[in-house]
Amino acid sequence: MNTPAPDICDLIARLEEQERRLRLTGLSHDDAWRLGCLIADMARERGAAVTIGVRRGGQRLFHRALPGTSADNDEWLERKCRVVDRYAASSYLVGTRFRAKGTTFEESSRLDPDRYAAHGGAFPLHVTGTGVVGTVAVSGLPQAEDHALVVAALERFLAA
Repeated sequence: MNTPAPDICDLIARLEEQERRLRLTGLSHDDAWRLGCLIADMARERGAAVTIGVRRGGQRLFHRALPGTSADNDEWLERKCRVVDRYAASSYLVGTRFRAKGTTFEESSRLDPDRYAAHGGAFPLHVTGTGVVGTVAVSGLPQAEDHALVVAALERFLAA
């Protein structure tokens, strides 16, 4: 069995640390709106064409498509969010864990790649004392950048 490269192990540790650290005390409709608007503002500041979604359970609480995006980004959001819903971990972490095993999510998950995408950009919304209650997701940038935008927004949201 192959041992994963140190850099992929470091990435997994960093992604797991983000999920432990970025936890909410609650998630109201207003919280979802504020988080989604914050991401949209940050994306506009960066000149990033992204689609943003915030969900709690099966309900979409926020959706925004910035100029330069398409319906394809909506589909990517849904596919990434399904990964978070299934694994209760960020879509980037799930995909990275498969790569660390020397395979890919598409090859080894046995899930339909038309419905699931373990690419960066969807992050679990974990409420302390409750667990994962929803997802926040971005689509439109390379996967590491999608993930980084969501993490930066959650850090700023939690600091406010």
